[in-house]
Amino acid sequence: MRIRCQMIQNHGLAGSYKTFWVRTQPNSPRPRVFSLFAYKTKVLLCSSRSALLTVCRSMASSSSLSAVSERRGIPGASFVEDVQSYLTQLGLDVNSALAFLQERLQQYKLVEMKLLAQQRDLQAKIPDIEKCLDIVATLQDKKGAGEALIADFEVSEGIYSRARIEECDYVCLWLGANVMLEYPCEEAVALLQNNLENARASLEVLVGDLQFLRDQVTITQVTIARVYNWDVHQRRSRQAAAAIKES
Repeated sequence: MRIRCQMIQNHGLAGSYKTFWVRTQPNSPRPRVFSLFAYKTKVLLCSSRSALLTVCRSMASSSSLSAVSERRGIPGASFVEDVQSYLTQLGLDVNSALAFLQERLQQYKLVEMKLLAQQRDLQAKIPDIEKCLDIVATLQDKKGAGEALIADFEVSEGIYSRARIEECDYVCLWLGANVMLEYPCEEAVALLQNNLENARASLEVLVGDLQFLRDQVTITQVTIARVYNWDVHQRRSRQAAAAIKES
């Protein structure tokens, strides 16, 4: 038995769904419709779009109870199930609500750009710290073995000179802002290791912030679409009612 299916993919509710038209019989007049909904780590198969919408609403409402209202100063966005109640609660009309949501969306985008810049800085900083740790460890190993270290160092851009490094007990570390301090090798290793752990922890927090921020962007975009579509539906309903009265 051959199954012919067509797939349409859309996104919403910080998740995604795919709708399948499946014809299980060659001469079947109408194909059956199945909707596959993926929300974070949950995947559900629904037999209709109405069932899919019910699942989406229930999952959104249940997740909103445990959702964090904010994360490190980033305000959380809540999914709007009833647009009319949402507008009444805010005391705004449709245009004002859309302007508010668009402004919030732009704020999310600005914060995302800032976090991405911090993430790039940390991703470039961590390999540098690891390289410094390797160099200090190599100096300590050479000192313990009583060997000299032959190294090429950069005099200026494109110009290098070879140096012979005898046993050394101190190294100089750049701290930033054109400041360099001399440390014993043991203290340098401790300082670099601490900086490396802090950088990795900061990077992990940033990754979580970016994931949280992307979820809020998705929810805000869905809310904008729902408010706009609700307004279009209300206008059409009023036009249809007016046409009925005229006729």
